[in-house]
Amino acid sequence: MNIWVDSRRTLALQETASHLGSSIQQIYFSLNHQTISAGTVTQKLEIPTFIEDYPYTGNATLRTVLDPSLNSSKVLDIMLRLRTVGIAATTSVILGQNVEWVNSTFLSNSTKACVTAEKFWDGHQYVIRLSFGG
Repeated sequence: MNIWVDSRRTLALQETASHLGSSIQQIYFSLNHQTISAGTVTQKLEIPTFIEDYPYTGNATLRTVLDPSLNSSKVLDIMLRLRTVGIAATTSVILGQNVEWVNSTFLSNSTKACVTAEKFWDGHQYVIRLSFGG
């Protein structure tokens, strides 16, 4: 029976991670458009607060892709964890070369759980700095 429960929880966590990654990617691409000026956006996410009554945490790391066909894009690897039951799920999203990630933790049961994005001019280009809020 535990195999089925773990599989169900893993699938729910993976779907949540995918939705979170997709939301971050959409925020990035929206802000990266040339018609959008500098500023800050905070987006509350429509993802579950709990998975089968368990809160989960998330973190992310940013890495550069050295594949020339991707124009030195960066990949954000996101990991969600149901720590109480020891289940984790990951997803990755491709972002542009002008993205920065602020080391932060996502807390699903926080009333302030969100993604924050700041677009600013660094003297050479517009940069989009992303982080989890809450």
